[in-house]
Amino acid sequence: MLIRGAQDSDFDAIATLTNYFIRETAIHFGTTESTAAEMRELWKPTRDRYPFLICEIHGRFAGYCKAYAWRSREAYQWTPECGVYVEDWARRRGVARALYTELFQALNACGFHSVVAGIALPNDASVKLHESLGFVPVGVVRDAGWKLGRWNDVGFWQRSLRPAIEPARPLRSMP
Repeated sequence: MLIRGAQDSDFDAIATLTNYFIRETAIHFGTTESTAAEMRELWKPTRDRYPFLICEIHGRFAGYCKAYAWRSREAYQWTPECGVYVEDWARRRGVARALYTELFQALNACGFHSVVAGIALPNDASVKLHESLGFVPVGVVRDAGWKLGRWNDVGFWQRSLRPAIEPARPLRSMP
């Protein structure tokens, strides 16, 4: 298993995987599929600030995870949101855990304080993964989004990256 930073050439696979979740599930709240070019253009301006990681198994794309701005006001800048998506054939092989482990190390190195994950509910596998990695539940927004003919709840989990007693440090670009 190889975990590495995303590259321009990864976005065909990223778009294909993301579009599956957009089209077939309520896990991703998007309702319109995105092209690889659109996703690449969204990534480029933030790639130095927010990690975007790829997992390969024997050279084959297995999934990705990313961090991105959670809220836009300045005081929120130390807490990004994260998400992870894994190919069906690669599930239950430790891909999500490996991706997140690297992501949290990179976020810590950049100076982020904590990370938030939003999980469309119900999703027992995602809840179990996040809680096993140190996330704690912090709230649920009921009927947060309409998708696949029904209202869907979103739960939020948070994981600290450093002790709360530490003062904020200036954020750095990706190493």
